[in-house]
Amino acid sequence: MIEPDFLHTTRTAYDSVAVQYAELFANALDDYPLDRAMLSAFADLVRADGAGTVADVGCGPGHVTALLHRLGLTAFGVDLSAEMIAIARAAHPELRFDVGSMTALALEDGELGGVLARYSIIHTPPERLPEVFAEFHRVLVPGGHLLLAFPAHDKPSELAEAFDHKVALAYRWSPDPVAELLRETGLLQVARMVREPEENERAFQQAHLLVRKA
Repeated sequence: MIEPDFLHTTRTAYDSVAVQYAELFANALDDYPLDRAMLSAFADLVRADGAGTVADVGCGPGHVTALLHRLGLTAFGVDLSAEMIAIARAAHPELRFDVGSMTALALEDGELGGVLARYSIIHTPPERLPEVFAEFHRVLVPGGHLLLAFPAHDKPSELAEAFDHKVALAYRWSPDPVAELLRETGLLQVARMVREPEENERAFQQAHLLVRKA
């Protein structure tokens, strides 16, 4: 199967900056208490439903995967970048990390209790987003939860807005159209948080959508 260009471009870009990225974001969540609260709520819901395995899709160097583990989840990471996965495995040898793509996860139908996609959809071309959401839906058990995080814009009539990302072409997303795409896929909104940027972030709102497989 021929790999889509955006996957090749994203993988190559993150392979080239993996070490710097890991150093830069190692303690990033320390500065974002609201983000940590959403991750904690996600973990609580997955545990309440029977603590199924959780995939951290686009896990990068694995620091958030490790947080999910500390929150009591059986979590593993998936990332396009082999360099990122090598760093994650070295930093967290007790956890599982796989090279893979969110467009075609090497998982059985209904295998997961939860999926985390924290800023990992930002390089997805808008026309491919329904495909990604369908894959998340496929691997979740009925009642399983998905937590998405992404930079947001406030134009409800426009799904995506491209911006100049330092690594590869990226998109900000409007929460309402994203929530509608999720609903059409069978993933129903449970909660939404849109926060203002912190001082050390670009001047974008940051959105979290927590949804549940019907």
